[in-house]
Amino acid sequence: MSKTILSGKANLVADALSRRRYDSAVERDVESLVGEISTLQFADATRVTGSEYEVSANGTILVRGRVCVPKDVELRHQILGEAHASKFSIHPGATKMYHDLKRYYHWVGMKRDVADWVAKCNTCALVKAEHQVPGGLLQSLPIPEWKWDRITMDFVVGLPVSRTFDAIWVIVDRLTKSAHFLAIKKTDGAAVLARKFVREIVRLHGVPASIVSDRDPRFTSEFWRAFQAEMGTKVHLSTAYHPQTDGQSERTIQTLEDLLRMCVLDWGGHWADHLSLVEFAYNNSFQASIGMAPFEALYGRPCRTPLCWTQVGERSMYGATYVQETTEKVRVVRLNMKEAQDRQKSYADRRRRELEFQVGDRVYLKMAMLRGPNRSIAENKLSPRFMGPFPVVERVGPLAYRLELPEIMKAFHKVFHVSMLRKCLHPTEELVARIPEDLQPDLTVPAVPVRILERREKVLRNKRIPLLRILWDCSGSTEETWEPEAKMKLKFRKWFDKQVEE
Repeated sequence: MSKTILSGKANLVADALSRRRYDSAVERDVESLVGEISTLQFADATRVTGSEYEVSANGTILVRGRVCVPKDVELRHQILGEAHASKFSIHPGATKMYHDLKRYYHWVGMKRDVADWVAKCNTCALVKAEHQVPGGLLQSLPIPEWKWDRITMDFVVGLPVSRTFDAIWVIVDRLTKSAHFLAIKKTDGAAVLARKFVREIVRLHGVPASIVSDRDPRFTSEFWRAFQAEMGTKVHLSTAYHPQTDGQSERTIQTLEDLLRMCVLDWGGHWADHLSLVEFAYNNSFQASIGMAPFEALYGRPCRTPLCWTQVGERSMYGATYVQETTEKVRVVRLNMKEAQDRQKSYADRRRRELEFQVGDRVYLKMAMLRGPNRSIAENKLSPRFMGPFPVVERVGPLAYRLELPEIMKAFHKVFHVSMLRKCLHPTEELVARIPEDLQPDLTVPAVPVRILERREKVLRNKRIPLLRILWDCSGSTEETWEPEAKMKLKFRKWFDKQVEE
């Protein structure tokens, strides 16, 4: 066998034998760490007793084959930091980190120290998902005293244009659950809505004492606030990014959309043509929360329909009898609502937990991740699940907190529901808040296309549309959707060309 010396350029197929051995930085760090442990052990040698201790060949004290780490805070922090935040560990959880460490090291209270270290890690708090039930027990809105005194409102948007309308304004009475569905245009401003409100709601039910709504720009406008203040109505806006505040409107909208779908499916035509009868059917159907139909709660009896084949006689009620029966009906409705609220709270609280913060605490703010085919998307971006931390400056109600946000987030509403927050346990007070550069006003961040899973064509009468099944990365969670090839090619040209090459 002969040996031939090759220059570096000529040695194209390099292997381990052709390379000079260098001590890696990791090996040097481990050696220095073991040396430091041995030095500190020698200083504490007088306190080492018991048959479970032994001394290795290099003089290191072992406990059941593991290195006994002296009670030195800086040394233990160095070991914990290397086991948690190095490129070879990448922020494991407390259980994994403890089992990794206890194979090599031993000290009293190691499990507690590991759990405390992971809980205070800023990177883990920003990135890792919560596996606990949401914070904040259910807080029901107070039951109104009378009909149409306190109402809720919301919009249904994204509808196809029908008779020039493309949205529905949903207004619901919180006591009787009776509702009005008003066809509107998505572009209607606060002034147009105010005139329609007087014409359709105030004309029939009078001026409400309070309105619960979301933070739609039309409801937060100066005109709408001034209009309601002039009528003496208090406007209660829901907590930002927490639609459950106006859960009644959200649930009514779900029922409304189902009714409209069924009308269009059965009878066809424009959805605007069916809206009046959809409102009638909704108000004349039984509501479990009040124990009767909204019409019966509002007017004292159910409305007549073609289903009433038999002759219905008219009752004559005068004076005190009518007042007494109406008052009794309201009492029954409020009693049924109280029972329904208690039942709903008992169910909801099983999947929630109490969570409170104090003024001065620092908290991370949860970011809502956009999902679905219509999301705003950017290339090559992995965003954290939380951002911050931000200090708590005020407690607003039992479940909401006002945060001190930086100038870059001045467009955001500063009050957040407790379920959107996570406490910061990092000991450094000067910790700089991390805010994604592409953060949207609705607290969403872009998703990232990963790869093309499948191709197919959608065949229409006169053309074929190429479709791609895309795997998306939504900041740690994955999702698959079918997208038009032309859309993906337009939005992600570089990524698309790379996928085609591969």
